[in-house]
Amino acid sequence: MTDRGDASVKRLENLGAPWEKIFGYYQAVQYRDTIYLAGQLGHDDEGRIVGPARLDDAGKLIDVSGMEQQIRQTYENAGRLLERFGASFDDVVEETLFVLDMDAAFATAPKVRKEVYRTDMPRCASTLVGTPRLAKPEQLVEITFRAVLGSGASS
Repeated sequence: MTDRGDASVKRLENLGAPWEKIFGYYQAVQYRDTIYLAGQLGHDDEGRIVGPARLDDAGKLIDVSGMEQQIRQTYENAGRLLERFGASFDDVVEETLFVLDMDAAFATAPKVRKEVYRTDMPRCASTLVGTPRLAKPEQLVEITFRAVLGSGASS
């Protein structure tokens, strides 16, 4: 935690994934009433990617059927972090999804997002970005979030 006076205390949280120390970062930072979640992955408690992408011998992506499973797990991990700050998806004001396959993301992300946010029209800004690579070869999606405490549906 960094303390520069009452108005600028940062609260920091991690999930215990091995790459947090390797890369040197926190999964979540709260500054004042805003919570910033670093790119979340679809990993289990042991750090294994769920629904891993299949790659050919050259490392080229050949199967994206795990996209929905990874998206679900990614939102689950983000939800666990939000809860640590007393927040929920109702407090999320912005998300950015980085995906390896746009077609697979468009086929699965809307359904998962509607379930997670419990509405047909999630009340946050959302951006979907196609990217040629993510941190782990078997990774299909990474999602960043910004939440503001007190911005939920009931406010």
